[in-house]
Amino acid sequence: MINENIVTLDQQRNEFSSRRFLAMPLAGAMCWATAGIINCFVSTQVAALVLFMAAGSIVYLAMLFTRLTGEDFFRKDKPKNVFDGLFLRCIAMSVLVYSIAIPFFMIDARSLPMSIGILTGLMWLPFSWIIQHWVGTFHVLSRTTLIVAAWYLFPQHSFVTIPAVIILIYAITIFVLEERWKNINNAQKITHTNTNE
Repeated sequence: MINENIVTLDQQRNEFSSRRFLAMPLAGAMCWATAGIINCFVSTQVAALVLFMAAGSIVYLAMLFTRLTGEDFFRKDKPKNVFDGLFLRCIAMSVLVYSIAIPFFMIDARSLPMSIGILTGLMWLPFSWIIQHWVGTFHVLSRTTLIVAAWYLFPQHSFVTIPAVIILIYAITIFVLEERWKNINNAQKITHTNTNE
């Protein structure tokens, strides 16, 4: 006998993909903007400390933002979803790659925005696959390409130019994610209306 309470992976993926996903990019944009602005006025050593703190704050700020965006991570009645676990592992993967950023930073302090900017953006690629939408692939590819370009064009100003690049990519990503979410909601309303007729 089949248990009707079993939720398939496809159903979990559909549920996960129907979310807004605004809290994380909003938090990322705010933290990188804060670092970029402060780093206009401080030494490289202070800029590095600011960047470490800003990048480390993104997840915590996103948790706060979820309450404002309706994505509350802490809802107790929320059913378990395997893709939540996968997404958290993607975030953990991004944190673990600090093991590359820190030694590189010890050799050349100006490398920190480039390495953290690229490595923490890697989670967008599996995220794009999970939700089956191009926005995450766009985010990671454009972010990586423009960060490397900014590094080669303005290496002396990497603590300011690279955050500016990341903020630009976040702005585009936030717009696309919000449009995607509106389209999902409109499609659900149409389906619900047709079902009730």
